[in-house]
Amino acid sequence: MANIASQKKRILRSERERTENRLLTSTVKTHFRRLESAVESGDADSVASEQRDLVSKIDKAVQKGALHRNTGARKKAKAARIASGAA
Repeated sequence: MANIASQKKRILRSERERTENRLLTSTVKTHFRRLESAVESGDADSVASEQRDLVSKIDKAVQKGALHRNTGARKKAKAARIASGAA
């Protein structure tokens, strides 16, 4: 454990940031699973709405710094591939 007050604060802050980043990345993974299940069901409307939600979540994660912008672009391209497989 740190003895310096600023380091104690930094430890708390990095833990808080870590949990926020984990929440955002976990949400992206969950929406990928929802998109894949929508593709399997074959409903075009649900596929479109799930892809729209997924892209929104990816953009928010990139904006907050939880994902690198290239990773976000790669994940959005993957989502588009999955959604086009339904068509």
